[in-house]
Amino acid sequence: MRELLRSLPALSGDAPAFDPDAAPDDPLELFATWFATAVERGVPEPHAATLATADADGRPSARVLVLKDLDADGLAFATDARSAKAGDLAVNPQAAVSFWWQPVVRQVRVAGAARYLGDGVSADDYLARSPASRAAAAGVRPEEPLPSVAHLRHAMTQARERIDAEPGFVLPTWQAWLVVPEVVEFWQGSADRAHVRLVYRRDVAGWSHGLVWP
Repeated sequence: MRELLRSLPALSGDAPAFDPDAAPDDPLELFATWFATAVERGVPEPHAATLATADADGRPSARVLVLKDLDADGLAFATDARSAKAGDLAVNPQAAVSFWWQPVVRQVRVAGAARYLGDGVSADDYLARSPASRAAAAGVRPEEPLPSVAHLRHAMTQARERIDAEPGFVLPTWQAWLVVPEVVEFWQGSADRAHVRLVYRRDVAGWSHGLVWP
């Protein structure tokens, strides 16, 4: 495995031009620009992100999910209240989100407080999803032991039948969350390893930003 890992190429994408001196004052504005570039360059599923949380004892865990919204307040995602990440956030409402867009050799890292958006927003998020997505969420029991894949498929089939019969059904445990950024880092990779790291930090006065060593 060691030899295989060392034989694989790295930083093989095509990095767009980036002038950190021309970066906007608001990191979410720059994120939107970078995200649009990722979409234009054909980055597969650029809205996929790694969400990291930690439990009450500080034990971290991370998983990939899909970003559902981005506005002036932060980055939104949704999950089931029975999930491990929701359990972590209930006792330790801090989170980190990272995006890796290999074709453009760019990474974005976000860290900040996580906030539950309430029952109304959660219901709206659930109903905005496709019937297949709603059925997938309604048919599972997160973190419980699963006897077999056949049990999973049967439960999802039953859930889809319910969704089709009750299009207004909302899963009671569905939750919409927002990560409110406090630190945002934009990482532009370079084939010569002169990677550019631009870090934004927020305090009571607003956002400040500057370069840090790679």
